Amino acid sequence: MIDYDYLVVALGATVNSFNTPGVMEHCYFLKEVEDAQKIRRNVVDCFEKASLPYISEEEKRKILHFVIIGGGPTGVEFAAELHDFLVEDLVKLYPAIQDFVKISIIQSGEHILNMFDQRIASFAETKFQRDGIEVSTGFRVVKVTDDLITMKSKSAGEISIPYGMAVWSAGIGTRPVIMDFMHQIGQTNRRVLATNEWLRVHECDSIYAIGDCASIDQRKIMEDISIIFKMADKDNSGTLTLKEINDVLEDICIRYPQVELYMKSMHMIDIRDLIKDAVGDSHKEAMVVDIEEFKKALSHVDSQVKSVPATAQVAAQQGNYLAECFNKMDQCKEHPEGPLRMTGSGRHYFRPFQYKHLGQFAPLGGEQAAAELPGDWVSMGHSTQWLWYSVYASKQVSWRTRVLVVSDWTRRFIFGRDSSRI
Repeated sequence: MIDYDYLVVALGATVNSFNTPGVMEHCYFLKEVEDAQKIRRNVVDCFEKASLPYISEEEKRKILHFVIIGGGPTGVEFAAELHDFLVEDLVKLYPAIQDFVKISIIQSGEHILNMFDQRIASFAETKFQRDGIEVSTGFRVVKVTDDLITMKSKSAGEISIPYGMAVWSAGIGTRPVIMDFMHQIGQTNRRVLATNEWLRVHECDSIYAIGDCASIDQRKIMEDISIIFKMADKDNSGTLTLKEINDVLEDICIRYPQVELYMKSMHMIDIRDLIKDAVGDSHKEAMVVDIEEFKKALSHVDSQVKSVPATAQVAAQQGNYLAECFNKMDQCKEHPEGPLRMTGSGRHYFRPFQYKHLGQFAPLGGEQAAAELPGDWVSMGHSTQWLWYSVYASKQVSWRTRVLVVSDWTRRFIFGRDSSRI
C-alpha cells in the first residue's frame, strides 16, 4: 500500500481485438517494447524458414506474406518501415527468395489514413502501390487462424488469404486495471475514465487521468446558459447589451472552448456575428438580447465539442498542464479548478485544459513522409521526411537521447539496419 496526496493515472491503453476470433492467439501487436522484439524475431524467422531447400514456392509465398490489419497512422508507418527493412536489408541476405516477399494492409475504411487530409491518403496509397504494398480497403477481418486471415466486404463477400505473419493495428482498448477502477468509482459502461476539463476524474478529488486511458467530458454551455446570462446581466435588466456580452466573452471562451471553435468554423469575426441572427431587426442597432435570444444564439455551439485524439501529442500536453497546476496548487487550495472571473472571484486560478493541435506526420518509407500542419498546410515527399527527423529528435527528453537517436540514424544510413535475430 502506498499513500498519496495526488494520483495521476497514465497507463495508456491496450489492444482492442473487437472480439475477433483468433486475433489474440495468432496476431502480433504494436503496443509494448516486447511486441517490437517479438516482431523482429519472427520476421527473421520467416526468412530463415522460407530459405530451407525443401519448402515449396507456394509455401514460401505464404511464409513471406506479411499482413498489417489496420490502416491508421501506426499500421501505415509500420508497413513502410517493414518494407524498407525487407527491401533494403533482408533481401540482400536472402536474394534467392526476394521475389516471394509481399506486404499487405487490410483497412475497414475506404482509405488508409482516413483521419488525415484526403491528399495525404491518396499520396500514401499511390506510393504504396509503387512500392508493391497491397492495400485492401473496405474489408473487415472476421477471423484469424494460424495460417489464414478471413475478411469480408460488402462487394466481394468473404475472402480468406494465407499469411506468414499478421500484425494487428486496428484499435485500442481499456486495460483491466482501469476497468476495475472504473467499476469501483461507478463509471461503468464506459470505454475510458471520464475526467472534467481540469483532468480530474469525476467523483475523485485527488485523482487525475491523462492519455489514452481517459477522455475529457467538456461541459456543455447550454447546461449553464441561464447562470451565464444572470452573471452577465449586471444591472438585472433582463436583457444583455453588446458591452455586457463582451465583458464575459473571454471567460466564456476559456470555460467553454466550443464557443470559439464555433465562431471560427462559421467564419465569425466578433460577437455581433454570433448573435445577429437571434436579434430582431427592430433593435439591431442596440444589439440587445433577452434570455431566449441569448439561448438561440448559442444553441448550436455545443456541436463543436470534440474528443481529443488518442495520440502522444495529447498526453504530452496534458502532462505539462498537470505539472504546472501541481506547482501552483498551494496558491489556491480552496478552488484549484476555477472559478472564472465572471462568477465574482476576481481572477482565474487554473484554466481548463485545452488541446492545441500542432500537426501530425505519417512516415511512408523510402525517406518520404507526409505532414498535416496547422493552417491547412499539407506537405509530402523527401523534404517532409527531414522535417519529421528534426521534429522527432527535438521531442526527445534529453540531449543524451537526441544524440543516441541521431547516431542510430547515421549508422543506418551508412551500414544499414541490424538484421540479427536478437
